[in-house]
Amino acid sequence: MSSLLLRNARAGLGGPILDVLVVDGVIAEPGAEPPPGTETVDVLGGTVLPGLWDAHVHAVQWAQTRRRVDLGGARSAREAVTLMTSAAPGSGIAVGFGFRDGLWPDTPHKSLLEAAAPGVAIALMSQDLHTVWLSPAALTLIGRGDHPTGVLREQECYAAVTALPKPPQRELDRWVTEAATAAAARGVVGFQDFEMADNVTDWTRRARAHRLDVRVICSIPRNRLEEAIGRGLRTGAPVPGSGGLLTVGPVKIFTDGSLNTKTAYCEIPYPGTSFLGSLEIQPEELRTLMALATAHGVHPAVHAIGDLAVGITLDAFEAVGCPGRIEHAQLVTPTDLPRFARHGLVAGVQPSHAPDDREIADTYWKGQTHRAYPYATLLAAGATLEFGSDAPVAPLNPWDGIASAVTRTDDTRPPWHPEQSLPLKAALSASTRADLSPGAPADLVITADDPSALPPDALRDIEITGTLLAGRWTHRRL
Repeated sequence: MSSLLLRNARAGLGGPILDVLVVDGVIAEPGAEPPPGTETVDVLGGTVLPGLWDAHVHAVQWAQTRRRVDLGGARSAREAVTLMTSAAPGSGIAVGFGFRDGLWPDTPHKSLLEAAAPGVAIALMSQDLHTVWLSPAALTLIGRGDHPTGVLREQECYAAVTALPKPPQRELDRWVTEAATAAAARGVVGFQDFEMADNVTDWTRRARAHRLDVRVICSIPRNRLEEAIGRGLRTGAPVPGSGGLLTVGPVKIFTDGSLNTKTAYCEIPYPGTSFLGSLEIQPEELRTLMALATAHGVHPAVHAIGDLAVGITLDAFEAVGCPGRIEHAQLVTPTDLPRFARHGLVAGVQPSHAPDDREIADTYWKGQTHRAYPYATLLAAGATLEFGSDAPVAPLNPWDGIASAVTRTDDTRPPWHPEQSLPLKAALSASTRADLSPGAPADLVITADDPSALPPDALRDIEITGTLLAGRWTHRRL
């Protein structure tokens, strides 16, 4: 029997100071006698909260991005080229991440990369993961040497990124598990991985070779649905041999693109065009695919950003009558808000995206942003919200999302549509999956300060003094 007594702990937001006993990985009854040999740790008045979850992560891409050239500050295509070519290796492929070309004054093109670094394989990935910009040498590496521009979007982008050379599997697995441990240091006890890969197999292999410091929900890409059905995978089922740390997740389906690429499928055309965005799957096919998954115990997780895409996705959930998730829901028609309250439906949203995207949204969704990233109105309509980062689109740090949800900004700019801000308690609830009741798993985070006593803008960098996974320390500064 393993046991741990957390002394002088504040239990929950604004809660009382008391002792929290953990026995065999679960929270014990208040006042229970600690077993002999119990480890005792004084948390010095720190606040004990349920551990944090990130409901939307691309784990391999996040792990690689931690080692890539940062393009977030590039204000033009030429500036992005300068950042990349100054870091390009003499051999291999140089990869950068984080550019936003939606408001650039010039246009990305393979010729710009070739002129700056002739013959060098270079790949630049956009912040939203929906665009990759490749040099001629990189295009040749993936068999697309005849591509006219080198700028690939949506499905072409996903296929190209998958085809790019990767580090050796053993090294990449180490990077991924190191990134998970880094997340634990921010209080994370679990995340849902939407990597476009055989996530069940990949995470099973990682669990055998490395210590996992988080729980992982392993999603299924759309192109692997039939394979998953044949393997008997079911959403919510534990993955054998993982010690309870891995479970099977939903199948990921795309209905549209993204805001930055002007491919989110919207009712109002993008400014100066008649283009509504890209519908990646027809409504009838979406319903058929969701029904197939549901019939075999696999829940759908449907990417929908534009308001038309969101409406089509809600129609499909109502037609099929299944539980599942709508990922992003960045622009929502007011009449669709109550439809999110249906039983078993989760709105997986990313609050960090609102301050990141505000200038682009103000440009492409001009006059509509009162219903963009509408977290307060979704919650008021009865929606179940779960926060994610979409890492590497935003950092794998739930406190970043919590702070953005509460403040509707992430810097010195005034709050953007503050009427859509959430109370701290609601934001924290959307970032956790348990509570502090007796018998609950001891997946816990300990903060040096009570989050409810801090200024909202200080939440992003709150000090984490400990993280526990089933009573095991995954991060400790006490």
